[in-house]
Amino acid sequence: MLIDYHTHHARCGHAVGELEEYVRRGIEIGLSHIGLSDHMPLLHVDPARYYPEMAMPMEELPRYVEECLSLKEKYKGQIDIRVGLEGDYIEGWEEAIEKIVKAYPWDYVIGSVHFLGEWDITDPRQIQGWEGRDRLEVYRTYYEAVRKAAATGFYDIMGHLDVIKRFGLHPGPEAAAEVEALENAALAAVAESGVAMELNASGLSKPCAVMFPSDRMLREACRLGIPMTLGSDAHDPMKLGENLDRARLALHQAGFRRLAVFEKRQRTMIPLEI
Repeated sequence: MLIDYHTHHARCGHAVGELEEYVRRGIEIGLSHIGLSDHMPLLHVDPARYYPEMAMPMEELPRYVEECLSLKEKYKGQIDIRVGLEGDYIEGWEEAIEKIVKAYPWDYVIGSVHFLGEWDITDPRQIQGWEGRDRLEVYRTYYEAVRKAAATGFYDIMGHLDVIKRFGLHPGPEAAAEVEALENAALAAVAESGVAMELNASGLSKPCAVMFPSDRMLREACRLGIPMTLGSDAHDPMKLGENLDRARLALHQAGFRRLAVFEKRQRTMIPLEI
């Protein structure tokens, strides 16, 4: 069974391809499950005044869900469609996030940290936000947010857990021990929360050139018994499933033998095929 639980679509503004194009591509490449998981609308910034093309407008959210459900029925028997959301964790906005999480019939919700305040640490247009900052302090703030996100109970899957490394902007070798401790504390928080985590293959095409999370973190996640799932984080139908063969092998090498899949926010485990 081949799965891809992390995908983005034209509605979010920074991806291409309609939902149905992803579904058809999933059938073409032999996926058993495709997770549709577009970005939650912006809550803590005014979309009209912020960087454009960050996430779907709020008025599109019900239309997104309706289209996902329609496609799920249309392609029943050809591919299992899972209706998901990548729901940003933003400290101080927990009530608004919870309202969205509870308002729709999701199969799963991915919890990701992109924002530290109004700064999206993953947006190439905002890379200047690193200038003049203590990188180690940014890492501390980021991983504190990850721990808080895991503890909320809002999410089924924690997304790209070490995406802070996306641009290769590390605090330096002298901080390696503390960074490892921060990573381990985040993994411990995920384990304690009982949620799953994804291996996100998209990092291979980013400046860091490695998956999220690292092989070391995968081994620690396996030791802690954290369930894992897989996502390409595709922003183009032709990128669907990209590098997931490598991701499956990495999971196997880290000690995993099963993958988490979801329906109606219930997790089940399937064999990991490599």
